[in-house]
Amino acid sequence: MIHLGFGAVPIAAVLGFAVGGLWYGPVFGKAWMAARGFTAESAKAGANMPLIFGLTFLLNLFSSAVLFHVFEHLGVAGIHMALMVAAGAAIGFIIPAIGINYLFSRMTFKLFLIDAGYWLVIYLAMGLALLYLR
Repeated sequence: MIHLGFGAVPIAAVLGFAVGGLWYGPVFGKAWMAARGFTAESAKAGANMPLIFGLTFLLNLFSSAVLFHVFEHLGVAGIHMALMVAAGAAIGFIIPAIGINYLFSRMTFKLFLIDAGYWLVIYLAMGLALLYLR
């Protein structure tokens, strides 16, 4: 029988969305905007924020569902394994991919650390939510 995680997956996605709001808001928002060359005004200019936030949530939902599938496939049952798998996904796939993009885009190391840290934290948060809510 396939367990789809209809409760855990959306909650983990909402948690990931909330982590992003904190990470790129009060925690690293000013440093991230400075590293990107944005001001508060320029960050909002021409941006379709409902579309950006809506698609961000859908992508978090997709990521949460894939992480849930990996947990189910591996039989993740404890906190240690959940954190290892979630961190492994972030450190093994996501962070190197953005690192390569940042090297060729000539982005700063500071920006890389902010964004890489976000992906590590979001995957750890989603992993914990998936472990305890499924």
